[in-house]
Amino acid sequence: MVERRSWIERIEDAWREAPIVWLSGVKGVGKTTLTQGLGTERVLHVNCDPDRSAHIAADPELFFRACDRPIVVFDDVHKLPDAMTVLKTGADHFRELRIIAASSTVAADGRAGDVLGDRKRLVHLGPVLWNELPAFDVSLEKRIHHGGLPEALLMEHRQSGFYREWMDAFFNRDIREPFGFRDSDKFTMLFEYLLKQSGDPFETTRASENLRISRPTVAEHLRALDATRAITIVRPFHGKGQKEIIKMPRVYGFDTGFVAFARGWDPLRPDDYDLLWKHVVLEYLEAHVPGSQVQYWRWADDRKVDFIVPGARDEVDAIECEWNPDAFDPAGLKLFRTWYPEGKNYIISPLSTPAGERHIAGLDVHVCDPEGWLERQGAARKD
Repeated sequence: MVERRSWIERIEDAWREAPIVWLSGVKGVGKTTLTQGLGTERVLHVNCDPDRSAHIAADPELFFRACDRPIVVFDDVHKLPDAMTVLKTGADHFRELRIIAASSTVAADGRAGDVLGDRKRLVHLGPVLWNELPAFDVSLEKRIHHGGLPEALLMEHRQSGFYREWMDAFFNRDIREPFGFRDSDKFTMLFEYLLKQSGDPFETTRASENLRISRPTVAEHLRALDATRAITIVRPFHGKGQKEIIKMPRVYGFDTGFVAFARGWDPLRPDDYDLLWKHVVLEYLEAHVPGSQVQYWRWADDRKVDFIVPGARDEVDAIECEWNPDAFDPAGLKLFRTWYPEGKNYIISPLSTPAGERHIAGLDVHVCDPEGWLERQGAARKD
């Protein structure tokens, strides 16, 4: 078992603020394995299958009084009968306990925010991040090709059947019942379409016409994919220019392995790494930027900046992703800074050389890997 220490620390930090951690993440991302890393002697794992957990809902106080461990993990909490009442009882009457409510569908359950309020904090577990690769003892190239789900990542050879089986199980387990969808073909067709177009601007009308699926169905399925974090919707940043793209979001698949699978990229060619590296960077940004604050910027003539992240007051940081930083085209960044001059400029790359400052097209740009970006964010907050 590979211990994902940074995520355990995130859970422990969340517990300092609230007794319940809602641990979400897609099927197979490693939620159960992560909670096992908290220590088997400290954790009571609860199987929330209704037949096995009905007694908990019948008398939550009796269950918690009998608990002899400081941490309770409810696996697949969405299956627990009257889950909100059980969790409220634990948080309100057994304050020494720490609780994890783990589910791949928990992000879709709006009742959690209304019922639990400040009793909970959210932790979304994503695919294996850039800084976790040493713990898994795999190369970046393998992470990009296989994707970041631990099972796929640790396979000696990439197995296409894994991705197809995962998509089928994802619909049956996490989509069909929670969202009330019945047509798996239409859902999977849209999901694969988004993976094939991953990173491109998305238009509902165009997707509807290409797939011959109604616009309302496309919109409903898109919301479900977003709620379960199977996709990431990156919205455009705008505010000053009339020719800025202000309506079309970019939609990214949640994992490079599935993007490569949907596109038929096996083996990967050198040109494939630029797009897939952008996904790896986005996953890292999302894991460290509060809320959905990552955006992109694009001008009507297709000059663009990969990602925009709010910085200090009245500042916006511009992030470009380059597999090879020497191939960077500064046209989009230069235009962006004529409109929005305040903020830091980054090229994030899998560097084999030390990070550093470069002067490109009249702009100061910091070239670094993802961890270098995060370190500079921490330094800025301290200042």
